[in-house]
Amino acid sequence: MNGTRILQFIKNRYFITLFVFLVWLIFIDHNNLVDRQKMYKEHQKLQETKREYKQKIKETRNAAKAMDNKDYLEKIAREKYLMKKEKEDIYIVTE
Repeated sequence: MNGTRILQFIKNRYFITLFVFLVWLIFIDHNNLVDRQKMYKEHQKLQETKREYKQKIKETRNAAKAMDNKDYLEKIAREKYLMKKEKEDIYIVTE
């Protein structure tokens, strides 16, 4: 009795239509759920990359503002590029 009731429900045309529609939406359509999930993950990665680049831009702008400061420029030139003033000796100490 229970088996015949389930069989009747499966043979129902509304159930068949709904089932075919769901299969179409999940697997076949060009905006199917599988592709949408992949796109969502890619979107999240791109958003994170965007945040990182915005942070780098902010840091670069701050560094560019600091380049207006003559003392800061001198410090960078001495530390990174080992530049020196005339009649000045440089000693590099490594630990």
